[in-house]
Amino acid sequence: MHSFSAYCRLNVPISASQRAVIRAALLKINPLARFDPDRRGDRHDYFRAMLDHHQDAQDPATRHRLRGRNDAL
Repeated sequence: MHSFSAYCRLNVPISASQRAVIRAALLKINPLARFDPDRRGDRHDYFRAMLDHHQDAQDPATRHRLRGRNDAL
């Protein structure tokens, strides 16, 4: 599993789309490994891990926004 620090190095805001996360992750991959068919599974695992970390980062922010909105009512 790829670490949360790898996700942090993508420098994407938590409001970024999943597509933006994939684009940022793609730029972090070594160009020689980017097009290697033997590493395709590894690339997919890396992208999935980055998307999972992105979702984990978004969850607390979403809960905080919703809680603040409900308190105002």
